[in-house]
Amino acid sequence: MDTIVALSTAPGRSAIGVIRVSGQDSVAIAKYLVGDNDFTLAPGVVSLQSIRPVGQSEILDQALLTFFQAPNSYTGEDVLEVSCHGSPVILRQVIDSILKFGSRLAEPGEFTLRALSNGKLNLTQAIAVRDLISARTDAAAKQAIRQLQGELSRSLQPTKEKLIHSIVKLESALEFVEDDLPRIERVSLLEELSRVRKSLSGLAATFDVGRMLRDGLRVVIVGRPNVGKSSLFNRLVARERAIVTEIPGTTRDSLTESLTLQGVPLFLTDTAGVRESTDRIEKIGVERSREAMADADLVLVVVDGSVELGAADLAVISETRGCSQTVVRNKSDLPSFRNGNGFNSSLTTVDVSALSNTGLDELRAAIISAIGLHEATDAALLVTDARQHDLLERAAAEVQSSQELLNQGASEELILVGLHNALRFVGEITGETTSDQILGEIFATFCIGK
Repeated sequence: MDTIVALSTAPGRSAIGVIRVSGQDSVAIAKYLVGDNDFTLAPGVVSLQSIRPVGQSEILDQALLTFFQAPNSYTGEDVLEVSCHGSPVILRQVIDSILKFGSRLAEPGEFTLRALSNGKLNLTQAIAVRDLISARTDAAAKQAIRQLQGELSRSLQPTKEKLIHSIVKLESALEFVEDDLPRIERVSLLEELSRVRKSLSGLAATFDVGRMLRDGLRVVIVGRPNVGKSSLFNRLVARERAIVTEIPGTTRDSLTESLTLQGVPLFLTDTAGVRESTDRIEKIGVERSREAMADADLVLVVVDGSVELGAADLAVISETRGCSQTVVRNKSDLPSFRNGNGFNSSLTTVDVSALSNTGLDELRAAIISAIGLHEATDAALLVTDARQHDLLERAAAEVQSSQELLNQGASEELILVGLHNALRFVGEITGETTSDQILGEIFATFCIGK
């Protein structure tokens, strides 16, 4: 396999920039960079050297060279790391020198792909590397670390073993028994498949929370004009981000800010007041409000709690019924604030005052609770990757299909089809049965240098 090189630290100016080389020419490249064919670099030892490639008279930089000998490296190959000063000019010159030696620039995720190919990581761990790099909160980083340590693979192993056991049992019956499986064997097999399906479905069910933890929770503030949506938005993001006036229709377009609640990344969107309007610009803003509602994980419907609930408020509440919804009764600081008049008892409501900053802690807790994220930072392992979720659901569906066929007294050949498919899907999660094309698509989402 050819030798690859890439900048492993983020592009731009920094104190230190790390260039990573992986492949059989790593040792020779180290000798070439220091301009000394007799130079030796012991594995795991950091050496301060002047970088002056063979044939060049001027020193490019002083750098730290570290050699990781195969198979004791990230990729499982010989790996050289060059830690230079973080000037883009110096880093480019060093990489250009390495390319002249005969190596090539690495593709996105190619170092991790080589680690996968050489058995240093499985696919769930490789995806965890990507998630760890892009984690925006402590909770997301903790989930990525757990998967990087192989927790998802370990949790799938008992399920995989039960599947194999069931397949072996059916294959043996098919090969050596002329009659159908005895009833007691069928009952036992059905129970085992039921446990397998529940395990797969249970893991798949964690994806909604896992996806929000990794990608962020989309929360949209909606309501009729002048109920205090923008004021509430400013309080939640802790700065005066949205323009607030007493004039209805001040907010004409959607405005989104990011924040973190209890370790969960959250994208909060303030929207134009929902009402019928002849103003062309306001109509566009209202349409964008409705689009934001459709894409939201949670809709906060803000109403003015100091006045009677009106037809416009009820219309917004009704329009967002299909979403995860919490009604926020604003202006609780006013003497005219009404205690729940006109509200359906099935609605989740929170009383706040954006002016006096009261009730906001309760609202934050309600946001987390409404989506079921209150345990996101606790001990539960969460599936965070859409591909893994899809494969888990497909595997569970195949097991259920085999259960139904077994119940109907179908032949072993038919029952085995679904179980073999399920085993293949589980193998695709860990990378045991994943095609090169799929691997290429997955690793194309990685950053270069990792």
